[in-house]
Amino acid sequence: MVLATFIGSLLGAMALGVPIAIALLFCGVCLMFVMGNFDSQIIAQNLIDGADNFPLMAIPFFVLAGEFMNAGGISTRIVNFAMALVGHIRGGLGYVAIIGSVIFAGLSGSAVADTAALGALLIPMMVGAGYNTNRSAGLLAAGGIIAPIIPPSIPMIIFGVTSNVSITKLFMAGIVPGLMIGLALVLTWLWVVRRDNLRVYPRKSVREILGVTRQAFWALILPAIIIGGLRFGVFTPTEAAVVAAFYAFFVGMFIYRELKLKDLYKLLIRAGKTTSVVMFLAAAAMVSAWLITVANIPQEVTALLGPFIHHPMWLMIAINIIVLIVGTAIDLTPTILILTPVLMPIITKAGIDPVYFGVIFILNNCIGLLTPPVGTVLNVACGVAKITMDDIMKGVWPFLLAECFVLLLLTLFPGLTLVPLHWFYDK
Repeated sequence: MVLATFIGSLLGAMALGVPIAIALLFCGVCLMFVMGNFDSQIIAQNLIDGADNFPLMAIPFFVLAGEFMNAGGISTRIVNFAMALVGHIRGGLGYVAIIGSVIFAGLSGSAVADTAALGALLIPMMVGAGYNTNRSAGLLAAGGIIAPIIPPSIPMIIFGVTSNVSITKLFMAGIVPGLMIGLALVLTWLWVVRRDNLRVYPRKSVREILGVTRQAFWALILPAIIIGGLRFGVFTPTEAAVVAAFYAFFVGMFIYRELKLKDLYKLLIRAGKTTSVVMFLAAAAMVSAWLITVANIPQEVTALLGPFIHHPMWLMIAINIIVLIVGTAIDLTPTILILTPVLMPIITKAGIDPVYFGVIFILNNCIGLLTPPVGTVLNVACGVAKITMDDIMKGVWPFLLAECFVLLLLTLFPGLTLVPLHWFYDK
């Protein structure tokens, strides 16, 4: 009865178009009524506790860092750097998009922000050079989901806070899977453009490459600062976010000089709006998470998945299928907030490494960003490219399949995630 109430009230509210955060609160109230312990003070206290969490402070600073990067000229210089390296290769702009996605992933941690920034720069160039619009937009969307996997990652921060798993370990564990996705996109792009007649840009001289690299230097070392600082314990993920925001501000304002004082208010407001949505979701999810625990819903789900508990591989495959289905209907952050408190007790009981599970879980949710009807990243790419959802689905499917293949590899071979984690973190 309790499990049916949880699922029915949540899905029912969402079906009526209620915002996810309000739907989570409504779900919590319904659970309290069913259990006969309704108390508005419990709701208020858990709302406060959900937002009053130090690691969540990383989110507004990483969001602000992304705003400073886009306004300060960092984005343009990263694209120019990638163009200098591979622009002369057949289908070179596609490789520029993939390289740019990987570098951007180490800067902002937001799939939507990276897709919008890179798409605005590259899609007009790709269309002008004879690239298929649908395929170009699909590639940019597929590359955008690398951002939540390679550190710094806003979804990993949310998962770490919700599951009480080390955010630093999650960051370190996401590096190799994120690079694997980039490699999978390179191989897929190589296959899909093998017969296209595309414009090739002139090869840059060594002097020109060095010049572009020098201009992009300040942008390129930021991921190294963040990862190196986390790896050697110089700062926590929250402090890393502050460092990233200050660094992006300093570079944009005083080195590239494209960030103006008059822009600051607008950028702060934009970052504040984005942060408020995420923080309200996190606060509302805490109410549901507390009630999910009190109502023993994880135990009910564990009973349903009981046949797989002693077979971790099959359990992970079953969970992946469930998450893939849920991801078609619910966005990334709400899915993490809703499913994490339900699934983590099962993962613990099955003896699966929680960091490994976190990376797989987040990658799976990121793939959901590329699937209709919700497909947030798809919608962003559609808006930038000025095409319909049907059009972009024609272009994104090869890259979507490649990313699903990487997900399958990581599920079947946990060492692909855990071995690099121990190398990065334990030494």
